[in-house]
Amino acid sequence: MRVVLAEDLFLLRDGLVRLLEAYDFEIAAAVDNGPELQRALVELRPDVAVVDVRLPPSFTDEGLQAALHARREIPGLPVLVLSQHVEQLYARELLADGSGGVGYLLKDRVFDADQFIDAVRRVAGGGTAMDPQVISQLLARNVRNEPLGQLTPRESEVMALMAEGRSNVAIAERLVVTERAVAKHTSNIFAKLDLPLSDDDNRRVLAVLAYLDRS
Repeated sequence: MRVVLAEDLFLLRDGLVRLLEAYDFEIAAAVDNGPELQRALVELRPDVAVVDVRLPPSFTDEGLQAALHARREIPGLPVLVLSQHVEQLYARELLADGSGGVGYLLKDRVFDADQFIDAVRRVAGGGTAMDPQVISQLLARNVRNEPLGQLTPRESEVMALMAEGRSNVAIAERLVVTERAVAKHTSNIFAKLDLPLSDDDNRRVLAVLAYLDRS
């Protein structure tokens, strides 16, 4: 699986390269600024991009904007964003086009190798990987929004765990309920979000996108 990595801090970039290679990822490019990232994504068309939000030359949202530009050139390009803090605007902007795998992790999660690698693989596979702290803040802001406001407290819990990319089995274990109960909650969520019948994986992604895009 080919990865384009963008991180301006040398030690962190080098560490991420070594970590990804240890899990059999191929590093197509490892860059430290926005313009090089944009070129690498468009020219190399990797299986997934792992991108720091703030890159030179502006150190604002250079990395995110480069990734968004590349997604316009390559619809559905999987992008996992890394950020030092919870910045909800970036999460919304990344999810705005509603296509392809997306993720938003705080950099602290990088130090948990299994969690980070799992997130990269999920995003590359077209899924979502959202940081629990991001989900918590978005949930707090979404409680009055329709149709999300129609979700019960338990459905909101299930929705938040779905947004983290967890399966029904993992959600059941986390909430200490049966997998059948989780399946019922997800069906209710799909109905309340007015998502058409399709395969469950696709509806889960659509539900998460609807959930996060209304923050």
